Amino acid sequence: MKRLLYFLLLLSILLLAACGTAEEDANGDPASNVMEYTVQTTEAEAAEGDFIYRLVSEKEEYVSGGPVEIYAELEYTGDQETIDIYHAASPFHFPMEEKTRDYEIHYGMEEPLITTTLTKGEPLPGQYAGSGGYSDQEDDDYIKFTQNIMNKQFPAGYYAVEGYADFYTEAPDGNKTNYEIYAEIDFKVVD
Repeated sequence: MKRLLYFLLLLSILLLAACGTAEEDANGDPASNVMEYTVQTTEAEAAEGDFIYRLVSEKEEYVSGGPVEIYAELEYTGDQETIDIYHAASPFHFPMEEKTRDYEIHYGMEEPLITTTLTKGEPLPGQYAGSGGYSDQEDDDYIKFTQNIMNKQFPAGYYAVEGYADFYTEAPDGNKTNYEIYAEIDFKVVD
């Protein structure tokens, strides 16, 4: 009976150890599992009120070490010929997550108040121009990863972008209407 218990305990330990390393390849790189992920959508659209927000990745798959091509559009569809929107440095935000490593890629932005006039039916474009940030408290792997992203050199991985347009409009009577319109896309970067 003791032998059976000992054998079951040893088997349990081996199974737990195997499960704990299943996410990484022999070199300890979780991004090697990128092919296990399926890209769901490279184009997404959402509407709120008189506005349509679009988020697009030009490709499903990019080559490691290079940039990615992501852009957003905001289109006014209301009754007026033009409308003013008020926003930070850009109405477009591109925060993302690299899923194989479970790393968040923050998207910081300067916050002056800028006014942009949208013309009905003419989309306002915005291009992803890099992102990321870290503190000296982060681990070395995350810092290196983020530095690559900040230099527009994306490491291999599976990325999800939960982009959004953040702005407000102001009625003639001074009433403000805030908008945060979200859409999500994904893409892969492979070696």
